[in-house]
Amino acid sequence: MRSSSFSKIGAVCMLLALSACATPPNHINNVCAVFDQNDGWFDNWQSAAERTQQKYGIPVPVLMATVRKESGFKSNARPPRTKLLGFIPWKHVSSATGFSQALDGTWSQYQSETGNWAARRTKFADAVDFVGWYHSKTADTYGVARNDTYNLYLAYYLGWTAYGRGNRGDAGVQGYARATDKMARDYAQQLSECGN
Repeated sequence: MRSSSFSKIGAVCMLLALSACATPPNHINNVCAVFDQNDGWFDNWQSAAERTQQKYGIPVPVLMATVRKESGFKSNARPPRTKLLGFIPWKHVSSATGFSQALDGTWSQYQSETGNWAARRTKFADAVDFVGWYHSKTADTYGVARNDTYNLYLAYYLGWTAYGRGNRGDAGVQGYARATDKMARDYAQQLSECGN
């Protein structure tokens, strides 16, 4: 009887944990609210972001602003599909997917270099670690400061090859980078006030 009750409780807890993973945060422009909504035992976003900061030296606000800009914190985010004959949904415009919108090839490179072969782009802790890894390599390779959200995001969006050639994107891409930089600054301010 007692083991049956524990089994039911365990099943309910597992379902609640899984459902929390599938639900994007309600207030994505407030990092305190994002962390409050995702503070479970198995999937604690603040702990994951702080571990990534300690590992790569990229500040939590920069990490979170990048994920916010890329996916809106949606685990299943994908780029739009192309249209066949102008109206039939066809292939996605790229292989980007998940929280970090990492491309297949770059994700494979991350897995190979970190040894994290079980990493999934739909798991927040893995995705934020990927963002930290990517930004850290940008900082090391191109001399970008680890808190320079604008240039870190440009390199993230354009890719290392283009960024290394001096490509800084068009006005639209630069606007994305400015918006991400502002979000990082807003997140930093919010984090200083969380729980006060």
